[in-house]
Parts: sequence; C-alpha cells; structure tokens
Amino acid sequence: MNSPRSLKGQRVLVVEDEALIAMLTCDYLEELGCSIVGPVATADKALAAIEGEPVDLAVLDVNLGNGRTSFPIAKALSERSTPFMFVTGYGSSGAREEFPDARVLAKPFSDAQLARELAALLES
Repeated sequence: MNSPRSLKGQRVLVVEDEALIAMLTCDYLEELGCSIVGPVATADKALAAIEGEPVDLAVLDVNLGNGRTSFPIAKALSERSTPFMFVTGYGSSGAREEFPDARVLAKPFSDAQLARELAALLES
C-alpha cells in the first residue's frame, strides 16, 4: 500500500474496545508510517493518553461497550483542536447527532479507506 506522505510520522490515538479490530487498525496505521498512541479501550484511558503524550490525530470507535461512547474523548480532542474521526459498525447517525462535522468511517473498513479518510481529515 502506498502511504500518503501527510500521514508519515503522525501520532494517532486509537480508541477501540474490540481487541482484534484495534490490532488491525494499528497494523494499517503502522503500514501508513504512523506512530500509534494506544490502543486503548476506554474513555478514561484515552483521556489519560491525551493528557500524557502528544496526539496528532485520533481514530475513535463510537461505542465502547456497556453503553459508553467515545464522545467525551471527541470533546476533549475538539478543545485541543486535534483532528479525529469516528469508526462504527452501527451507522453514523449517533456520531452525526453529537458531532455533525466529524468524519465517520463504517466498519469493516479497508486499509485504503482508512488512509483516504485520515488524509482527508488532515487536509480539512
């Protein structure tokens, strides 16, 4: 896979509660030349990661299990002007209601789809 130049060296926070999907997402990002922050499976761990180290971009699973969402993380990232995108297997309506301008990628996604969405996120 050809890496978009703009993604090389980017520090990407990965928030995903499904271990297999987290590993796959991290593999895709590493192939793109990104550095991974995480992955983390909870909002508390994600918020601690944001406080503890620099993050250039974030990929956030919308639903984090037990009725929890990644919306508090998205809010914290927005306050820092850090670009983020949501990934979800449940459709984009929930994310769009809370964050109407956010990019949303449907699961399952390919490495090429993730690369395109992240590159577009950086350009916006």
